[in-house]
Amino acid sequence: MEKEKKKIVLFASGNGTNAENLIRYFKNKNTAEVAAVFTNNPQAGVVGRAKNLSVPCLMISKADFGTPATLLLKLDALRPDLIVLAGFLWKIPAEFIRHFPKKIINIHPALLPAFGGKGMYGRHVHEAVLAAGEKKSGITIHFVNEFYDQGQIIFQAETEIDKGETPETLAEKIHRLEYRYFPEVVAQLLKSRSQETGHNKF
Repeated sequence: MEKEKKKIVLFASGNGTNAENLIRYFKNKNTAEVAAVFTNNPQAGVVGRAKNLSVPCLMISKADFGTPATLLLKLDALRPDLIVLAGFLWKIPAEFIRHFPKKIINIHPALLPAFGGKGMYGRHVHEAVLAAGEKKSGITIHFVNEFYDQGQIIFQAETEIDKGETPETLAEKIHRLEYRYFPEVVAQLLKSRSQETGHNKF
């Protein structure tokens, strides 16, 4: 009997390159699939990317987060094994975190705990890293808790910052790390859940 695929649900607010990368990575795998994408921005690039890859894309509003019972019912119907924030800019309500304990992860374009917090996303992060004179930056994949970018760290990868680096060139380096490692870490996390004996392998 064929093993049931693990279900991934993505939350994204922007262009959706990481979301597309995750969808494509799992598209032809028999271990997991992206069941749906939720976005708070009907004009976001992720909407078209999801549609082109035949993944349902659902809109969410501030009201959905303010009184999340209906949205939680929609999520429960999808039976997600993992909820992945791929460039999602809204803070996740505490009710979500309690409802899906250790099932919501996020990727951040810097080496947490530095350069995290409210308003620290995209170019803002890269500008802050360069202004601080850092010699390296990178990505952090972490569990989501009630505070911006403060959940338990699952994985980090680094890149050197070159002389004359700009926010644009640093962003390119960070994207390369995201595209390489994010799908692999999601896959490993799902695999470890399947084999779980009470200990997180990360």
